[in-house]
Amino acid sequence: MALEKPYPIFLSLSLALLLHSVVAQPSKNNIISLGTSLTAVENGSFWPSTSGDFAFGFRKIEKEDGFLLAIWFNKIPDKTIVWSAVLETTGDALVAPNGSKVELKSDGLFQLVDPKGDQIWSASPSGNGTDHAAMLDTGNFVLVGHESQNLWQSFDHPSDTILPGQVLHSPAQLVSRYSQNNFSRGKFLLRLQDDGNLVLWTTRYPTTSANIPYWESNILGDGFSLVFNKTGFIFVQNSNESIVKDISSYAPSTQVFYHRAIIDYDGVFTHYIYPKGDISSAWSIFKNIPEDICQAIVEYPGSGACGVNSYCTFDGGMKSCRCPDGYSFVDPNDVEKGCKQNFVPQSCDETSSQAHLFNFSKMQYTHFPRSSYDYFKAVSEDWCKQVCLDDCDCAVAVFRDGECWKESLPLKNGLIDTAFEGKAFFKIRKVGSSALDPKNSHVKNHRSKLIIIGSTLLGSSVFLNLLLLMASSKLVIYWSGHNNQEDPKTSSSRPRINLRSFTYDELVEGTNGFTEELGCGSLSTVYKGVLPDIPGNLVAVKKLKLVNETDKEFEAEVSAIGQTHHRNLVKLVGFCNEGEHKLLVYEFMSRGTLASFLFEDQRPSWHQRVQIAIGTAKGLLYLHEECNTQIIHCDIKPQNVLLDDSYTAKISDFGLAKLLKIDQTVTTTTIRGTKGYVAAEWFKNKPITMKVDVYSFGVLLFELICCKKNFDMNVEDEHKMILIDWAYDCFHHRRLDLLVEDDEEAQIDMKKVEEYVKIGIWCIQEDPSARPTMKQVVQMLEGFMDVRNPTDLPSSENQW
Repeated sequence: MALEKPYPIFLSLSLALLLHSVVAQPSKNNIISLGTSLTAVENGSFWPSTSGDFAFGFRKIEKEDGFLLAIWFNKIPDKTIVWSAVLETTGDALVAPNGSKVELKSDGLFQLVDPKGDQIWSASPSGNGTDHAAMLDTGNFVLVGHESQNLWQSFDHPSDTILPGQVLHSPAQLVSRYSQNNFSRGKFLLRLQDDGNLVLWTTRYPTTSANIPYWESNILGDGFSLVFNKTGFIFVQNSNESIVKDISSYAPSTQVFYHRAIIDYDGVFTHYIYPKGDISSAWSIFKNIPEDICQAIVEYPGSGACGVNSYCTFDGGMKSCRCPDGYSFVDPNDVEKGCKQNFVPQSCDETSSQAHLFNFSKMQYTHFPRSSYDYFKAVSEDWCKQVCLDDCDCAVAVFRDGECWKESLPLKNGLIDTAFEGKAFFKIRKVGSSALDPKNSHVKNHRSKLIIIGSTLLGSSVFLNLLLLMASSKLVIYWSGHNNQEDPKTSSSRPRINLRSFTYDELVEGTNGFTEELGCGSLSTVYKGVLPDIPGNLVAVKKLKLVNETDKEFEAEVSAIGQTHHRNLVKLVGFCNEGEHKLLVYEFMSRGTLASFLFEDQRPSWHQRVQIAIGTAKGLLYLHEECNTQIIHCDIKPQNVLLDDSYTAKISDFGLAKLLKIDQTVTTTTIRGTKGYVAAEWFKNKPITMKVDVYSFGVLLFELICCKKNFDMNVEDEHKMILIDWAYDCFHHRRLDLLVEDDEEAQIDMKKVEEYVKIGIWCIQEDPSARPTMKQVVQMLEGFMDVRNPTDLPSSENQW
């Protein structure tokens, strides 16, 4: 049963800790006296807060000759910016030239001047009554009056970010930046409106006017505020200080983690956290609104979550904009500008039909909601494609269960949505189909020149002309056949999904001859590769050592894997299927395996381990219940859970056992899986179900709780040799503190430690029916389902 959120406790916390930053008092060592200034120069000085957590000063903009007047987190490597001064006229971030100066003048005026001394920005008030300025440990920069009151503060003038302790009173708004490193005004707004409704808007870019709302709190009234309180909770409250909308709650302690919430450049309002004191870490996502930006933004007018002629995918907490086959980005450095066709489009000249010059590239789960110009029902897929071929204005045909939509350029609202059980057919010109194609016109002109030159040289002899004619005919036939061969990457035998077919030579070159090994198992070896036309360039190339399948069977299995889309699964980019060479190309996971992160490097924080446990569980839930083809992983272990830049857990090797059609992996038994993570039913000749993955996850969960391997012969105490036995003993004797005795952060959260140990015990029950499903595991891990006390021998009444 789902637990009710304890709003009374939450409310008391908010009332106790909701104090506005105006009461925060500067200490002597962060006071900025009248007459003090900073100059915008490379590696210039700044004004830190007392603890040094925050700093105020100039930040150099990447690849530009200019500086932001900004506030940033000062103790983490990337110096994340949380506030910058903006131009009142446009709302863009103010970019100050080299040599500019910000100064608190002797008369109390706080201003920014260019190298000539001309004012380009100032803070209100105009200096009357200002005694000093201060950079506070909350991230708030304040101008303080003679009576210790705040005359001006950055918290009242947010750019795209809010911090714990910050309150926005309606009407107020946050404006996204244009891109990760472009601080110009972006395309999205978060507004707390006059009527109290909190709304995410797209804008009519490049204007500042709001366009389409894509998420809202649906609360109306007077006197509302958006509060990010000092415990890390974000909520909307009314004038009576009652919470009316929970935005992000139950975040880890602000004493242990830095927090920030931002309307990101991709339109997602994101609550980020970062472990204090861990310079090797990265910001991780605690909460996203909306959960899937691609599906949330369907607009008219407008192009959707991405630019025109592109499509949107959402994975790993961030959206990705991509071009379909036959299209490329207008500006590779600014994907938001959309895509353009790489071929000459179909002519609408009525004198000659060009339908025969085009075919289709198919993409599953892809559609363009609210943008079609024609619609039919009770038709076949072939009819839908043909009606698009016959229509010169049709660029894409979308088909689903007898329904057919026609889309014209520019394409809008494109997205991949696994809930849409249809497909999009992109009309593209056949290779070598027309002299209008620039690539083919060059070949044709080259052929013509050869023939003309040859005829001129040999024209004195009829016999030689005859020979020339025969030779020229042969040459034309050769060139025509050569240039009309189908591109192997678009062969009809490849899986018709959004995967790329690589040649073996491409992967040999991309991996530098398979030289940099990332990992090796009994069935495959993984190498690091660089492929220039893949987003991010880096990939992981897995060479399979054993494949007992025909080419068609292999590609059918690859197709099934390629149709999985989830933020907690490693993404399959493409494949190679050339005779004995069977390879899979995956996205590169920069942080490596969970095994190295958990057992080799510095111990991850408790919060990171909790998020990894939840992410891994959600990935398994997707494989078991949510993807089209049910997949039992059969080998869940830390080596098969990979981590990205943000330490998001992603399951790898899912579907590999089925793909390889084998009866053993790294063990010497006839079972699949890895010793120590294998469920009892493998040994008892019982049917194998999804519950084998639940068992393996339970073992993994204990490893995450304790930061210890499931089996370790080198421990001094033999009772600790088998982790799951030791964990159960600690639970039975009520000594769970022994599991996390060296982990101060986990000791602060012993209630969750106990809950997670109980979940782990349920997962490793010998009887599969006594184990929960992965859906129940996720609900328990996230606190939305009660965790019952496990028993030694579960009876029928306490089975799931």
